[in-house]
Amino acid sequence: MSTAYIVVTLLAAAMAGFSAGSVFFRAAWVVQPLAEYGVPRSWWPWLGVAKAAGAAGLLVGLVVPVVGVLAGIGLVLYFAGAVITVVRARWYSHIPFPLVNMAPVVGSLALFAA
Repeated sequence: MSTAYIVVTLLAAAMAGFSAGSVFFRAAWVVQPLAEYGVPRSWWPWLGVAKAAGAAGLLVGLVVPVVGVLAGIGLVLYFAGAVITVVRARWYSHIPFPLVNMAPVVGSLALFAA
C-alpha cells in the first residue's frame, strides 16, 4: 500500500464526507442546486447517506481492500449519476462540481490497481 494511495483515499473520503455533511445540514450551496435540478427533497437524506457510506467504505478499505474498492465503485456511480442529473437539468456550468468530487475516488481506485 503506497503513501500516494493512502493520501488520495483519505482526500476522497474527506471530500465525500464533507459533501454528505453538507446535505445533512442543508448547506445552501448544496441543497439549492438540488432543488433547481429537480431532485425531490425526500431523496436528499438518502443521497447524504450514500455519500457518507462511500466515505466510510473508503476508510475501511484501507484495512479491508475489497470494501474500499466497492465503496469507490459506488461513489463513482453516484457522482456519474450526479453528472447525468446536472446535464438533464441543463445546468452545464455545474458539471465540474460532481467531477471534482469524483476525481480523487477515481485516483484512489487507480492507485489501488497499480
